[in-house]
Amino acid sequence: MSEGTDTTYGEDRNRAHEVAPLAPREFGRWAWRQLTSMRTALILLFLLALGAVPGSVVPQESVDSLAAARWRDQHETLAPIYEKLGLFSVYDSPWFSAIYILLMISLVGCILPRTKIYLTAMRARPPKTPRNLARLPEYRTFTTEADPEAVLDRARQVLSGYRVDRHEGSVAAERGYLREAGNLLFHVSVVIVLIGFAVGSLFGFRGGVIVVTGGTFANTVSQYDEFDPGTLFDAGGLTPFSFSVTDFDVTFATEGREAGMASDFSAALDYVATPGGETRSARIEVNHPLTIDGTKVFLIGHGYAPDITVRDADGEVVFSGPVVFLPEDTTFRSLGVIKVPDASPQQLGFRGEFYPTAGFSMETGPVTVFPEAKQPLLSLQVFVGDLGLDDGVPQSVYALDTDEMEPVKRADGRDFRVDLSLGELNFTGDPITDTVTLPDGLGSITFNGVEKFVKLQVSRDPVDWLALTGVSLALLGLLGSLFIRPRRVWVAARREQGRTVVEVAGLDRSSGGDLADEIEGLVAQLEDRAHMEDGR
Repeated sequence: MSEGTDTTYGEDRNRAHEVAPLAPREFGRWAWRQLTSMRTALILLFLLALGAVPGSVVPQESVDSLAAARWRDQHETLAPIYEKLGLFSVYDSPWFSAIYILLMISLVGCILPRTKIYLTAMRARPPKTPRNLARLPEYRTFTTEADPEAVLDRARQVLSGYRVDRHEGSVAAERGYLREAGNLLFHVSVVIVLIGFAVGSLFGFRGGVIVVTGGTFANTVSQYDEFDPGTLFDAGGLTPFSFSVTDFDVTFATEGREAGMASDFSAALDYVATPGGETRSARIEVNHPLTIDGTKVFLIGHGYAPDITVRDADGEVVFSGPVVFLPEDTTFRSLGVIKVPDASPQQLGFRGEFYPTAGFSMETGPVTVFPEAKQPLLSLQVFVGDLGLDDGVPQSVYALDTDEMEPVKRADGRDFRVDLSLGELNFTGDPITDTVTLPDGLGSITFNGVEKFVKLQVSRDPVDWLALTGVSLALLGLLGSLFIRPRRVWVAARREQGRTVVEVAGLDRSSGGDLADEIEGLVAQLEDRAHMEDGR
């Protein structure tokens, strides 16, 4: 730039492009407008649905802590990352709660101003007739000898389903006010559902328990395998009922693509609603729970519990009873452990697999060929040592701590395994029997039979009706917003050259309607009436 050139204009221009920072109050208003916009509400709703996906894919601690523990063991690299992200307890994680709360605030911020606008619109009259009706999307005109006032009176009668306002020389009509009410109802119902889930998670509880057929359960915290109370739930307020599982029926499909799948299963319960009360019977199925004083008992799974007896070297019984083995896949190949702390001279532990209908593969060894217990096989590895039950550290009944134990060995140095069967199995050249003598004077183990177990979810939601009401209202609001079509119609009549010129026009405020047919029908009715007037 040459000497003496005036730079004031350039400086002023650059200064004009600088944006002054927002004051805290202005920034707050801007942030509130962004949060309460419909676009933000939709984004948050999408994020909430997206955030719920890990809750259905990754095992949740509150639903099945055993499955979550097994997932951690099988994915040692991913488990710490998932733990930090809260993916094992998605619905209790801070990030999911933040989306949840922001969505509620956004919806309320959307609903309140829109409700005010809607109430104002409900009291408003239809808009005045435009000067040039021919510019509207649907326009028709005809002439008649009838008086303009008679034509407009007829138009008011034909437009009975509209809100009609009479102007000088024209009639304005509008309908579809309830469409916006449907939109508002849908948004309100989403808030109701969110509130229902929030209240339920605060004041309700959910627990899981496995009960072997013939076993009993009392509704106390100590009886649950896993118990997830709400933040404000009082565990002392548990309904004092009890029940026993008397029977369990399951049917497995044998043909087609669903072969091997459980097509139907149900459990029979004898329950007592109050201590000392009358014993009643009920049968529960999937999605058909038993309700006892507001607490629901759901049937969510099943499996097998081999009946085992362990004897010491003197033939004394040191363990006896059914042991739950947890299914690993749809074939019901199941894993489980047996702990024998009273064994002498050393404590015993068994860990292995249960095969309901056993087969044999040269590559993998025993396999399950059908989930029903037609030819059961129990294959166990034997450990000897200290089970660690006296350390004061709680242990899962479905896991065996072998830190202070050693595997029992054969004479050739290989691990000693116990294969037990109730039938005539012969995979290895030697018959597989129901009793095996353990080496080194450790006693014997006997496979007595197979019991069934059921996995039950016991839950209480004090306001489950609120979420159901919200869903019903959401459906009603959605139907209203989809099928109610707001539209406006105008009819104008004037005298020109001794005849009455009638103009009919319409405006559809939503797409996909049949406005053209409706305008044609309106014109036809007005013309019929006009012809009657002409014939008088």
